[in-house]
Amino acid sequence: MQWRRHIAGFAFSFVFVVSYFTNKFVLSVLKFTYPTLFQGWQTFIGAILLLLSGKLGWVEMSRITRSAALSWLPGSLLFVGNIYAGSRSLSRINSSHVVSYIILKVIHREKAQWLKFISLCLMLLSAINLPLFDPQFDYSGYLWAVGHLFCVGAYRVFQVHYKPSNLSDLEQQCINYFFSVLLLAIAAHPTGDLTGALEFPSLQSSTFHCGCCASALLGFLLLLATVKLKSGFSLEHFGVWIFLSKITAMSLSPFIFHMDFNIPALICVVVSHVAEALLVYSERESL
Repeated sequence: MQWRRHIAGFAFSFVFVVSYFTNKFVLSVLKFTYPTLFQGWQTFIGAILLLLSGKLGWVEMSRITRSAALSWLPGSLLFVGNIYAGSRSLSRINSSHVVSYIILKVIHREKAQWLKFISLCLMLLSAINLPLFDPQFDYSGYLWAVGHLFCVGAYRVFQVHYKPSNLSDLEQQCINYFFSVLLLAIAAHPTGDLTGALEFPSLQSSTFHCGCCASALLGFLLLLATVKLKSGFSLEHFGVWIFLSKITAMSLSPFIFHMDFNIPALICVVVSHVAEALLVYSERESL
């Protein structure tokens, strides 16, 4: 029934917002800025829960062959870049659609619609101007944001156009998890994250432990909610729910976290989300 589909959308939005706030609390409020360990912990728990759910029959997962896993490794590498750079970045820029759309146009040389082109230009304009006005913005954070956005956009392109027919979304994510755990574990010492985490002031704090456990569990629940939502809606409707979730998170953030902002920075953020709304509308109109 129609109301059940909307329940899946609201469940996705709820988990999305709570997961975002939990990660922001650990990374920003508690200042646990060691992404190889934080993301490694999340992906490790996600992999364990995903395999356990498959064994118990809660989710449908087939045996992943070696050839299928190897063919998906480029996507896993982009996934690691996405989560690592995303943790490093303090940016709130939301222009990954610009990256993926530009790459798609270069590959397929399709003629862009005017409404979609205008929305992408507005998103790009707000992304360029935000670091000039945001009082919380720093140069290194912007560079990590650029890397994060590129990985997100490239991963979307790879997932859509180079997706192996014998791998489901959950099986792709399972490969991503295991590859991430391996790569992040190897990188923990060279990056200095392991040494820094051992000296972290809140390492023995119950608040820190609860935050890390909640972030890992919510990340897994968000994966299940995403797969459920994608299976019940078209990609265009799925994009609408993602947009609504982002707007909800952005609107509630000032009431939960202390944020320094000014009018020009706020205008950049608002313009970015208005542009994304136009993008979602243009994609629905093009059906």
